[in-house]
Amino acid sequence: SHDGMRLARILFCVGKARDGYFSNDKIIWHAQKAMTILEKDYPDDDHIFVFNNATTHLKRVDDAISACQMPKGCKDWGVNTPVRDAKGNMICADGKMMMQKVCIADGFHNGVPQEFYWPEGNEKVGLFKGMASILTEQGFDVSKLKAQCKNFECVAGAMDCCCHRILYRQPDFANIELLLETTCKARGIQVIFLPKFHCELNFIEQCWGFAKWLYRGYLMSMKDSDLEQNMEKALDAIPLASIRRFAIRSSHFMDAYHKGLDGSQAAWVVKKYRGHCVLPASILAELDAAKIM
Repeated sequence: SHDGMRLARILFCVGKARDGYFSNDKIIWHAQKAMTILEKDYPDDDHIFVFNNATTHLKRVDDAISACQMPKGCKDWGVNTPVRDAKGNMICADGKMMMQKVCIADGFHNGVPQEFYWPEGNEKVGLFKGMASILTEQGFDVSKLKAQCKNFECVAGAMDCCCHRILYRQPDFANIELLLETTCKARGIQVIFLPKFHCELNFIEQCWGFAKWLYRGYLMSMKDSDLEQNMEKALDAIPLASIRRFAIRSSHFMDAYHKGLDGSQAAWVVKKYRGHCVLPASILAELDAAKIM
């Protein structure tokens, strides 16, 4: 915040006997903490939150539609979700999370709502229709298709090899917003998720590396209070100029990938033009001259 009294940073001690683990619920709580500061102190700016593809960032609502484990035929089927209290906290009993079976949400086809459970007036009321009925209603002939390919490993490029594959390709299945995305958009903040296995695109990783380098220079201690103090001191000691250089480096990688370069080519280009704000348009010719193409 402007007055320095409120921080988006939180201290979290991982472990079952400590603060637990940083679940999606805690990720969302952390994002809301940051958004509250932004809304109060920077209301006239446009804000973008950038997240990596960690599993904890990718959770959907408990009843979100998914073809995973869907039966092909009609049956009493639903998804298991945690039991939550009035505040949305998960309820545990005897050290185990309490679960309940719920119906998944209905879908859409060509902009028209499509019910996935048989409605009132049908002899199978309340039962899940099954993938075969859902796809038949959408105009697909799945009479000779199996529910899924072995081990969910469809042939590369196949579009209609099994019922699961067809459903995965439908817009209502493919375009489900993540909980984190929905939460941020509700407060007017755009969200970007980085591709998997590309830490070079996330400059916060470089900030972490710098902080760890500083941390290793401090005196060793076994006290939690000393460890927390050293960690905060290391994070506060990262120069703003370095953070900006890290951000420029990540933007160089993004630009290189947009220009069609692969990983090794992008690394060579970023190293050569580390003092530049943008990569030159002649970069492909330079790569060819250097025999890196």
